[in-house]
Amino acid sequence: MSLELELQKFPKTITLRDGTEVVLRPLQSTDEPAFHEFFLAVPEHERMFIKHRVTDRAVIRNWCQNIDYGRNFPLLALAGSRIVGDATLHQQLGGWKRHVGRVSVLVHPRFRGRGLARALVSEIVEVARNLGLEKVEAEFIGEQEAAMKLFALLGFTHLVRIPDHVKDMQGIKHDYILMELVLRTDEEYAGAG
Repeated sequence: MSLELELQKFPKTITLRDGTEVVLRPLQSTDEPAFHEFFLAVPEHERMFIKHRVTDRAVIRNWCQNIDYGRNFPLLALAGSRIVGDATLHQQLGGWKRHVGRVSVLVHPRFRGRGLARALVSEIVEVARNLGLEKVEAEFIGEQEAAMKLFALLGFTHLVRIPDHVKDMQGIKHDYILMELVLRTDEEYAGAG
């Protein structure tokens, strides 16, 4: 399937466990103020696990003004005009990891525990599968136990844990964990018969 076909599937409305409806759609250039507000709502002790300085408006502006869905497919969840979740599929378009995508997810603190992270990751995995990727991986810092549990429930397996391998934005060392999900197409399932 092509990226254009994937983009045509959105916007899509989903209902969370508590009955709240949210709209899923890719990031747009006009999302800059709302996207920045979304990251500011994340508690500071959690932002230190994010690889980029998301409180820096210039970082968010760059993401919103230089959208390349082929490399980074940010799928937003919106409650009204407010961004309440983001899952992104990161891809290498060439080289030795061109068949592997990387998934990241973040949910607004007030929208956690409602199934939004699970829904976002499931959607992004489906996009990856339809784009022909063979695997998706997710990276974590050791303290992100709840996130790793969610990914495990979605079929991801632990590949590696490297003690004290990464530093957060405060310079504190943490374990690095890599998880992976091997993607199977419908044809592969049918052949397994």
